[in-house]
Amino acid sequence: MSKRYGIGRYLTGATAARTGDEMSGPALLLVGLSVTGSASTASALLSGITLSAAVGGPVFGVLLDRAARPGRLLTTALAAYSLALLAILLGLGRLPLPVVLATALCGGLLGPALAGGWTSQLPQVAAPGNLPRATALDALTYNFASLAGPALAGAVAMAAGAPAGVVVSLALVVLALPAAWTLPAPSPTPATAPASVIADLRSGFAVIGRVRPLARATLTSVISYVGVGTLVTCTPLLGERALGATDSGTFLLAALAAASLATNALLARSPGALRPDATILASTLALAGALLLAATLTPLALFAAMAVAGAGAGPQLTALFAVRHREAPAHLRGQIFTTGASLKITGYAIGAGLGGPLATWSLPGALLVAAGFEALAALCFVALTGVGRGRRPGVPQRAQGTRTSP
Repeated sequence: MSKRYGIGRYLTGATAARTGDEMSGPALLLVGLSVTGSASTASALLSGITLSAAVGGPVFGVLLDRAARPGRLLTTALAAYSLALLAILLGLGRLPLPVVLATALCGGLLGPALAGGWTSQLPQVAAPGNLPRATALDALTYNFASLAGPALAGAVAMAAGAPAGVVVSLALVVLALPAAWTLPAPSPTPATAPASVIADLRSGFAVIGRVRPLARATLTSVISYVGVGTLVTCTPLLGERALGATDSGTFLLAALAAASLATNALLARSPGALRPDATILASTLALAGALLLAATLTPLALFAAMAVAGAGAGPQLTALFAVRHREAPAHLRGQIFTTGASLKITGYAIGAGLGGPLATWSLPGALLVAAGFEALAALCFVALTGVGRGRRPGVPQRAQGTRTSP
């Protein structure tokens, strides 16, 4: 561990950035509705700043891997994301809507920097023996942000107006700048043959596809997040159906996030208890069971389902990080983390897009479809395990297609 950079500073910066990120989506949704009065405009802003992450993640990851001081590049990305939020806020209602939406799309390109960009730098901060515990603590920052961000957006909007929610979200991202700027540089590596960004992109995607545990964890988590996105979209209607008000859906999400936070806190105390690959499968099955339970639509079963879903989603995230840290080549780690973040965001967005029409057709049916995606994710995990049997775990063919090739 760097003598001048401790895990506490890393966690503080990551928590601020991720809470600001989780807050920005609901805040933009609220300010879009407040300023324009149009639900379609509000949802377009949210979609714009979410969907473009699928394109930005891999490219930003390559640049992060090639940077001599990744922390400086991460700082630039965080600052640019904050400026994009400010530009959206100032332009909404004053500039043509396509210009504002284009700004949201550009800002969304940097979204993975707030997620995978931070996590890819964790090995530079934590000593190798402390990496499992640091990984669990890092996952806790996601759980906290997912719990605090939307709640804070709603509370600030109620107290000071919808625009204030956007201001607070970008301020939280700005608070993370010092921690990002001072991230330690990676250890010097032997000189390698120059390669283009396109060549590095090909190498990163090749590693994700070729290294069996990495491919298995990535595919499983992306499909699983389609189910999670569907569930989240259904929560307002679940709140209305089972608890009497659409606003009650936020309590269901809070129960899910709190269960994730508590489970990962336990893992941080006993990091050796986590078997990453087995945990990914077990947590995905837990999510499938939780969604089946939620389909009953009874209040007690809904809260129990959210607790089970949180207990599955939290360890799944920690285990996914552990697999990536274990399997990713050092010179491609940033790209693999940001690409993984982009793919999960895309899976979530697909699920969210499916959830609305499905819930309108049948709320229990939507939850059953979401459970089906979790079951599909588990089947993909088992299928890829069978395909990869016979290869020594943890020793994939990493060297092929890397930048060290002449």
